[in-house]
Amino acid sequence: MSDKTPAANKDKTPFRAPAKALNFGLIAAIAAFVVIMLLPTPEGLPIAGQRMLAIFMFAVIIWVTEAVDFAVSAILIAAMIAVTLGLSPAVGDSDTLLGTSKALGTAITGFSSRALILVASALLLSAAMTLTGLDRRIAMMVLSKVGAKVSHIVIGSIVVATLLAFLVPSATARAAAVIPIMMGIVATFGAGKQSRFAGLLIMTTVQAVSIWNVGIKTAAAQNMVAVGFLQRILGVEITWLDWFIAAAPFSLLMSVALYFVMMRMMPPEHDTVPGGRESVAAALKEIGPMTGAEKRLLVVSLLLVFCWATEGVLHHFDSATLTVLAVTFLLLPGVGVMNWKQANAKFPWGTIVLFGVGISLGSALLSTGAASWLAKSAVDIFGLSGFGTLGIVAVLGGFLIVIHLGFASATALASSMIPIIIAVLQQMDNGSVNVFGTTILLQFVVSFGFILPVNSPQGMVAHGTDTFAVKDFVRTGLVLTVIAYGLTLVFTATYWKWLGLA
Repeated sequence: MSDKTPAANKDKTPFRAPAKALNFGLIAAIAAFVVIMLLPTPEGLPIAGQRMLAIFMFAVIIWVTEAVDFAVSAILIAAMIAVTLGLSPAVGDSDTLLGTSKALGTAITGFSSRALILVASALLLSAAMTLTGLDRRIAMMVLSKVGAKVSHIVIGSIVVATLLAFLVPSATARAAAVIPIMMGIVATFGAGKQSRFAGLLIMTTVQAVSIWNVGIKTAAAQNMVAVGFLQRILGVEITWLDWFIAAAPFSLLMSVALYFVMMRMMPPEHDTVPGGRESVAAALKEIGPMTGAEKRLLVVSLLLVFCWATEGVLHHFDSATLTVLAVTFLLLPGVGVMNWKQANAKFPWGTIVLFGVGISLGSALLSTGAASWLAKSAVDIFGLSGFGTLGIVAVLGGFLIVIHLGFASATALASSMIPIIIAVLQQMDNGSVNVFGTTILLQFVVSFGFILPVNSPQGMVAHGTDTFAVKDFVRTGLVLTVIAYGLTLVFTATYWKWLGLA
């Protein structure tokens, strides 16, 4: 044999893939699934219901531990529903198997929800904002007006997050649009990434994004999860304007509280940033004049917000249909602002898969009797049978805040908890509890991901800037959560009661 064999062939050491750590989250999820499947079926719970509880526990552990990607988890859950439920006796007919065909239909019911259509269309709208740069222009225009005082810049960051909540229906997209701008301001002003000014600005921005997830129906996917369940289970819808009237005052007061909490707990090194106004003006000039695409997108977006707000007043088009029409225009050749290839590159398909399967999971829990059985257990455990709306919101709201600490996605939290909450409220429906209204109030609490950066995608975007310590996020987030919880109880006893929600 020739001695000129390539060096690569001379190395006889076999290739070894790098060792991977055990996926304890996945192991725990599978173990919980198996244990629940093997337990004796409790009285009053159909076999199909018990098996759905096993899938539900699998889903919760997978989502809490982030053992696999959220989109992958959704596909896993859909397959488990199709097989496990398909091999279960049909509810009400123990002699007949449901069949995998019907079970697969159950696993994909969420994809026929109008709420999913609204979320998908809204995400395309967000893609248009990113592609044209309109979101960045709006942010820079606001910041160019606030001056060089640090307190004014912080107020400007809250205003930017608020304005974009109307136009960019995705918290993650809003954070991804605004936070790089804030980082540019930090760099332009000559402040270091580890300065208190940088931490103050980034944390305030991301918390403002989360706060306005509550105030605007179309601002976050988790709101659409709740709306989808309310449509499917109760046959009731809430318009964009009704949601705004109920929730915007809460978010407005929380925005004021956010300013004072952050300025007090994260005081900046200086009151004024030298050359601040000029720096922002220069950055805005660098963007250049508005393009035709930006102008068209701005007109469409403002018109869409107007139509959302006047739903049921000036017209009878629902929010989902309106958003589909707007996105259709934005995709049209010649007059639109993007083509499908561009939109597809910015579209988070994983979010849609998670959203659709999440609604399917909740619907399956309800149709198999698993949700009602869990609801009866929850009423007994929490002692809710004698509670009024204020007591229910206090107990279940506190529970949602605590359990949110384990979730990295409010969409996953809503998918898990909202159908159970609806079932709990239906168990207590003696005329003193407004099931629809109380579900909406508790959905507001689902968005309280203020304590840990990992409690929301936008929090993780902010954490990736390396401008603050997690302990600072936690201590300011705890104060914001206490204020939000207290404000929720006050609103439940007053304003939301006057609106008929409580």
